[in-house]
Amino acid sequence: MESLKQKLTANQLTFGINVYSGSPAAVEIAGQKGLDFVFIDAEHTLLGTDLAMERMILAARTAGIAPLVRVADSSAAGLRKTLECGAAGVIVPQVHSAAQMRDIIQATKFPPLGRRGGDSSVRSAGYGGPGFDWPAYTERENRETLIIPMAESFEFFNEIDDILDVPGIDAIHFGPADYALSRGIEVDYSMRQSEVRSAMRELVAKCRERRIKVMLPCFPATAEQATQLADEGADMLLVGNDLAFLHLGCENAGNVASGVRRSQS
Repeated sequence: MESLKQKLTANQLTFGINVYSGSPAAVEIAGQKGLDFVFIDAEHTLLGTDLAMERMILAARTAGIAPLVRVADSSAAGLRKTLECGAAGVIVPQVHSAAQMRDIIQATKFPPLGRRGGDSSVRSAGYGGPGFDWPAYTERENRETLIIPMAESFEFFNEIDDILDVPGIDAIHFGPADYALSRGIEVDYSMRQSEVRSAMRELVAKCRERRIKVMLPCFPATAEQATQLADEGADMLLVGNDLAFLHLGCENAGNVASGVRRSQS
């Protein structure tokens, strides 16, 4: 089975969903339906590097879908523990400078690319044991794990060239909501607001120059919108989230209940 890194290297357009509920079932279902990755959110939820996160990562591995984890912040310990837990990659919020980006790479890559600390007793190392090979482990982790900072502030765009020039970045996730909030302009997930669309296009162009992939939210999650964003240069598209799906299902159930009640009154 191809890894997410291999799919991106082969220039395949990939699709995923955000998971906010902490439910392993949502992760597993996404894999069963043929999506490429799940964006597990530990920034805006109660999730941490705990048993709940472990169950979600195990569900992803069982279902053959890549678990990407948006960590709470760029702290070295949180980044390292998330990768050791078995995440296919980390999505790092609120990256504002090249210095911060260099620290992220130092925390997530083993020497000679960085200074990530290692221990063979963790999931990413297969829990060590007889025959464990340190060079093979560190080389695989450096090659396969995805490092995805977020471009979601005016500070990122003020320093965009220096940030993108830091070696080790695999993809950038554009966050239109926080970007708009940082600029004091209207929040628009569809990215049709002119200043937001301009920032997105600048990001895509500069990433293309450096062979860095781009992740974008696809809202509304329609084939038409996905095609437009792919034409704009997206490599990774987020086509919904588990809480939105739950809202839609419950709204439909509520409409059924309301209709039956009206017919019986």
